[in-house]
Amino acid sequence: MAAPKKRPITAEDLYAFQLVSDCQLAPDGRHVVYVQQRVEKEKEKKYSHLWVAPTGGGAARQFTVGDHSDYQPRWSPDGRQIAFLSNRGDEEQPQLYLIPFDGGEARRLTDLKGEFGEWAWSPDGRQLLCHFRQKDEETLAREKDEQKKKLGVVARHVHTFFYAQDGEGYLPQAKWHLWLIDARTGKGRPLTRGDQYDEGSAAWSPDGRTIAFCSNRTADPDRTLDAVDIYLMPAAGGGEESWRKVDTPYGPKSSLAFSPDGRWLAYVLHAPSDGWWRNDSLWVAPVASDQSLITNDQLPTTNDHTLNLTSAYDLQIANASLGDLGARTFSRPVWSKDGKSLYCQGSRHGRTWVYQVGLDGQGLRPVVDDDGVVDSFSLDSGQERLAYLLTTCQSPPEVWLCDLGRGRSRQLSQANGRLLRTLDLGVVEEVWFKGAAGNNLQGWIVQPPGFDPSQKYPSILEIHGGPWLQYGAAFMHEFYYLAAQGYVVAFCNPRGGQGYGEEHARAIWNQWGTVDYEDVMVWADYVAGLPYVDSTRMGVTGGSYGGFMTNWIIGHTDRFRAAVTQRSVSNLISMWGTSDFNWVFQQPLGDSLPPWQNFEKYWQHSPLKYVGNVKTPTLVIHSEQDLRAPMEQGQQLYVALKMAGVETELVLFPNESHGLSRGGRTDRRVERLKRISGWFDHYLKRET
Repeated sequence: MAAPKKRPITAEDLYAFQLVSDCQLAPDGRHVVYVQQRVEKEKEKKYSHLWVAPTGGGAARQFTVGDHSDYQPRWSPDGRQIAFLSNRGDEEQPQLYLIPFDGGEARRLTDLKGEFGEWAWSPDGRQLLCHFRQKDEETLAREKDEQKKKLGVVARHVHTFFYAQDGEGYLPQAKWHLWLIDARTGKGRPLTRGDQYDEGSAAWSPDGRTIAFCSNRTADPDRTLDAVDIYLMPAAGGGEESWRKVDTPYGPKSSLAFSPDGRWLAYVLHAPSDGWWRNDSLWVAPVASDQSLITNDQLPTTNDHTLNLTSAYDLQIANASLGDLGARTFSRPVWSKDGKSLYCQGSRHGRTWVYQVGLDGQGLRPVVDDDGVVDSFSLDSGQERLAYLLTTCQSPPEVWLCDLGRGRSRQLSQANGRLLRTLDLGVVEEVWFKGAAGNNLQGWIVQPPGFDPSQKYPSILEIHGGPWLQYGAAFMHEFYYLAAQGYVVAFCNPRGGQGYGEEHARAIWNQWGTVDYEDVMVWADYVAGLPYVDSTRMGVTGGSYGGFMTNWIIGHTDRFRAAVTQRSVSNLISMWGTSDFNWVFQQPLGDSLPPWQNFEKYWQHSPLKYVGNVKTPTLVIHSEQDLRAPMEQGQQLYVALKMAGVETELVLFPNESHGLSRGGRTDRRVERLKRISGWFDHYLKRET
């Protein structure tokens, strides 16, 4: 029987794809629980459920059902229960639930008013440690009074720098605190309090007697964002007088993990605000202040106490790889059973893998090095198996299992297998080429379905955001959709992104629109030189920093026949203080000075300055609730293009944030894609 004919991907296929996330391996290694999200097209709603896959063979099965969202599952230490968050009782207020693994109904555990963050079981399984932010009293009072609820907010009183966040809107005045929840009764109590400081990234010690957490306790944390320290507190609670600060180098920290013997803490030190180009790195610090240092002459030490385990490898300890089906996530480092190494994610050359990093000269080696991006991972208690989410150029994230003893992996979930077998995605080619300075650069080219090398195709260059991120071997529905419209789609990682070392990332520090522009234009030359590309019918698009670069390009060259700029930055002066990044944008853009002290520098690197040079027909796309690159950035550009007589249109999406292309309402994502392809069709499919 002949195989069914495959078809090109469509924009509407966004309704059919199911997104897999947050895989967690049971302590005994026999099952993996994960989250699978579906879209209800008629309601334009997204619902997520828990699924379970056996590791010994057999098909995955749906574990929870209903028109609600179940997510963030975590096995109890004995593997008998799964705790998870769900909004099944109240669409607007998720709570923690418990469900027996061997059968039975889910039981609501908590009745709290606010937002849950990370959480974890205590080692003895009797308590849950939660990051929780309570609703403000004013909000609670309004929700209880129907008339006040109908009238809405009268006024907002802001007294901090960071009062809003993209995707969330205006933030509560309450801070993130640590709570303990009784796993039997659901009774909760706060371990930390106060209206000045947040606490986060908490971890249990192996004996359950101590909790480590991160907090910025400076007088004004909004002005000293990098001053994050690690603290230890008794798990039984107590005031700040019972806390002890761990001696670590200055810098923003997260992802705490105790060693099996409780003597060491691993953590990730993030790139500071005055050096976003630096790699996130994996460190260990002694828990006891008088504890002797691990002996390792190959690793650098700081203040005679801490070790940076990854500085010698110029590796980004993060998931820096971009895709548009599934969230980009990072799992906390996991200690080996013997305490001599750690498992962690690292990003390099368009991939994100799981690495094992040794403390005693074992060095660094990949444990999972599939041709793709590992979005998250977990191990069983015996560390014989490792479950992970893998996305590749050919597939959105699916659950995989690695047998660590044999070093073999196999796929456990098939959320999108049936759909993918019906699709002709075209062919993706990976290339290396020389940049403007003779530097090595990496790019990818998507050929249209039914590709004929004797034809001449129009092309679209895609430019990634961040800018300190990377394109690579992850599934990009948008790219395949544009290729299905008859375009050669090309994307690369110019200087300024992550995954190629700190020198590559540092090249655009305080230099936006310089060497990154040069590299993109060399890439354009490369693509234009392909025998099957029509160099007179090239388009360019990008979002966020990719939108900035699109704006920059059309102000500096006329070689592209059409452009689409998305959620872009156009004016660095007005961007300062209006983005949810707030004043921090002065670090990479204004030489650590605010605009009124360095006006010309900000204006020099603003695409709006060069709008008088633009002749390229340009579509401007922006979300009305974008707080990362506020809507006024797109509005300014649109009006300026209109004033300059450039062919342009403005498309605004209501109730959407900066992340529309990855997580927005599906009908709006479909409309966005059709607007992009329609603009390029109009200008690139006509003969010159």
